[in-house]
Amino acid sequence: MSSTVERLVVIVLFDGVDLLDVTGPPEVFALLRRETDDAAGYTVVLAARTMDPVTTSAGVRILPDTTFHDVSTRSIDTLLVPGSVEVDGNRRVRALTDPTVAGWVKTLAAGTRRVTSVCVGAHILAAAGLLDGKRATTHWSTAQQLAADHPAVEVDADPIFIREGDVWTGAGISACLDLSLALVADDFGETVALRVARQLVMYLKRPSGQSQFSVPLEPVSTTRRIEDLRHHIMDNIGERLTVADLAAYAHVGERQLTRIFKAELGMTPSAYVESVRVERARSQLESTDATLERTASTCGFGTTDTLIRAFRRQLDTTPTEYRLRFRSGSGASQGGPGRRNQDALPRTD
Repeated sequence: MSSTVERLVVIVLFDGVDLLDVTGPPEVFALLRRETDDAAGYTVVLAARTMDPVTTSAGVRILPDTTFHDVSTRSIDTLLVPGSVEVDGNRRVRALTDPTVAGWVKTLAAGTRRVTSVCVGAHILAAAGLLDGKRATTHWSTAQQLAADHPAVEVDADPIFIREGDVWTGAGISACLDLSLALVADDFGETVALRVARQLVMYLKRPSGQSQFSVPLEPVSTTRRIEDLRHHIMDNIGERLTVADLAAYAHVGERQLTRIFKAELGMTPSAYVESVRVERARSQLESTDATLERTASTCGFGTTDTLIRAFRRQLDTTPTEYRLRFRSGSGASQGGPGRRNQDALPRTD
């Protein structure tokens, strides 16, 4: 990777924009520099119709770096479009779309390598005609509105983010971090993205799979000992990780370790290890063609039976069914002929 690589990210600004949609992605991109050995990374600029301050939905005013007109002459790598909503007296949420902003987004997208939306920013992409014939996600509260306003868009409100070629859409507001990490992984690799996720105290970077299938992000620990154990577990997930092994690593007794895990993370050490292994297996099933035997081995389950039982306990599905539904990439192998039988384990739990 050349140290001269610098990708221009343009974030669209307009009055009423959601503040975290604007500030979250630049934080992720800024941390990238800390985790790489060279100057490669992103240059982020905020663009609006004029250079006047923009008032966000939180009441915080932001100064644009440039105008839509001026940035249109530059080579844009990633156009990031945040969103805005209004809430009525019955607490019903409706996404707002400024036709002028949508027009500029369409113009800028024509010369951009990659277009992304955060949360309800998908409504602006749809208004610009950039989601027609594509599958897209948005915040669950406005998904029905997006489908009704834009019938040519295949709306799926469940995933954290969806990639359709060079167009990416993200779900809820905090999912802007997951989407940004996915962009980093696409540009610089999974290893770097994981290091950035750790700096954000996200630790496990969530794949794009559906939220109801996701193992929750780990709660933040308050002691260095537990944080060190979490990193040890992730770095050695394919190895033997019994309570005795973890207690020995932490130089505490097994009972004390269990008490610490329950107090800090709300679960036993064994349950925590299984949740991390399931998360790692989910990522492999989504992004690789590894067999169930290979996945079970590399994720520390040992056997496919153990892998299947863990998926049934935590996700109420089987590894093969999960892969068939959430395998990324069109036309990619989704388990191969006959793999469904690999999940033929009697339901005993």
